[in-house]
Amino acid sequence: MNLTYEEAYSKLEIILEKLESKSASLDESLSLYEEGIKLYKHCNKLLENAQLKITKFSQLGIEEDFNIMEE
Repeated sequence: MNLTYEEAYSKLEIILEKLESKSASLDESLSLYEEGIKLYKHCNKLLENAQLKITKFSQLGIEEDFNIMEE
């Protein structure tokens, strides 16, 4: 999956709206659910990677540089 977090989250919101509207057939709902799970996992992976980068920056002391720039 080659989507940004924002793209994946937006698609996930659309899927949730469709599922909540209860207008989809059972087969369509199952397909939407499956796609939603994939998007959810993709979003989680991107968030985990972002968290890992922040942790690495913090360990390198780069966080202190951000604090200096804010002052």
